[in-house]
Amino acid sequence: MKKSLHVDVYLLLLFISPTFFLPTSACSNGDCQFDLLIVTFETEQLLESCSASTDCSVGLYCGNCPPVGKNQPFCIRGQADIPTKIIDGLPFNKYSWLVTHNAFSIVGAPLLTGPQRITFYNQEDSVTNQLRNGVRGLMLDMYDFENDIWLCHSFRGKCYNITAFQPAINTLREVEAFLRSNPSEIVTIIIEDYVHKSKGLTKLFTNAGLDKYWFPVSKMPKKGEDWPTVTNMAQDNHRLLVFTSDSSKEAAEGIAYQWRYILENEPGDPGVQQGSCSNRKESKALTSKSASLFLQNYFTTIPVQAEACKENSAPLMDMVATCYKAAGNSMPNFLAVNFYMRSDGGGVFDDLDRMNGQTLCGCASVTACQAGKPFGACRNNEIRNSTSPTSPAVSFSGNVQLTGSASRINHTSLLVVYGYYFFSILLVLYLK
Repeated sequence: MKKSLHVDVYLLLLFISPTFFLPTSACSNGDCQFDLLIVTFETEQLLESCSASTDCSVGLYCGNCPPVGKNQPFCIRGQADIPTKIIDGLPFNKYSWLVTHNAFSIVGAPLLTGPQRITFYNQEDSVTNQLRNGVRGLMLDMYDFENDIWLCHSFRGKCYNITAFQPAINTLREVEAFLRSNPSEIVTIIIEDYVHKSKGLTKLFTNAGLDKYWFPVSKMPKKGEDWPTVTNMAQDNHRLLVFTSDSSKEAAEGIAYQWRYILENEPGDPGVQQGSCSNRKESKALTSKSASLFLQNYFTTIPVQAEACKENSAPLMDMVATCYKAAGNSMPNFLAVNFYMRSDGGGVFDDLDRMNGQTLCGCASVTACQAGKPFGACRNNEIRNSTSPTSPAVSFSGNVQLTGSASRINHTSLLVVYGYYFFSILLVLYLK
């Protein structure tokens, strides 16, 4: 058996196993046998009871997860490990990054266009806070609206007062502030593009001060080659990748057409169907070698806050394994989710640690990787060595943590709200 095939089989075994394993290997003439050593990773206070986030250590917050029977508040992970802080200098496409689906569609966002917003929400804290917590990819829906470009969660390619959030430049300025303050970080923006104004996006990003970070489309690999290293991207200040769903923008404005560079599975409910992972119609086949980035969508068509903690737990890792196999044993570079902080413990953050660990160093978690060591040489530690973004604690500003006590999710009220939203949208579509 060839060595490369052994690596693929090894990575696949790490995924499908219900427990983390580290192999001790003996190889002769490319024929390897693996003895499996069980390793567990613990975070101080993770899953312990709490009454407020101050009861939990850095990187954790206080919440609950009734869908899996965890009604009492406990400490839940809320920050990502930044893989480049552990293993640096590899091509950008060797890493896996957390992406927030509809990053702008935030519960409790101010109403700027009227007394009521009728749409679905996908996140719970500001874009600034998402970036601080380790999110490195933002999905943004941009529309022509009010003689400007707005972020809007809408339908039929039009933005309405009842579906609008805010001018896009506000969010882009948050991104600029983050990049300015963190000179080694790289952010990806994926635009669902309904902007028709000539050079509209070019002017928008320039006015937001983001043009100086722009990764030129002329330097993007077009035949599935490796991307530049993250080190070189930081040195060149090419730290903002922008992709659009409008193919005409690449020639007209120099904005990369998303599906020329990124493979992508189906979004919405098909993307969470266990055991199935197929490409969306605009994307090339997931096994295609003509693109070196892979975006995995993992979010339901209709987002429900109360169910997100369950969805972002064991079922998520199962779907990562499914898509890994469907893509010819290629690891997703981007993992897009709703309500990214909700889980029954480690959530998407633990999953990304596994993904990066297995890809970057052949270990069960990126926290076991050792810079400069051979692939498979893992740190034999049982305590998580967190390299979360530098901040005093998770500064979560959403609804999971309420002042003075952990939040309790009321399923009935959420069903009423989402039922109202769904009915209202159907009514608008009917009247149109």
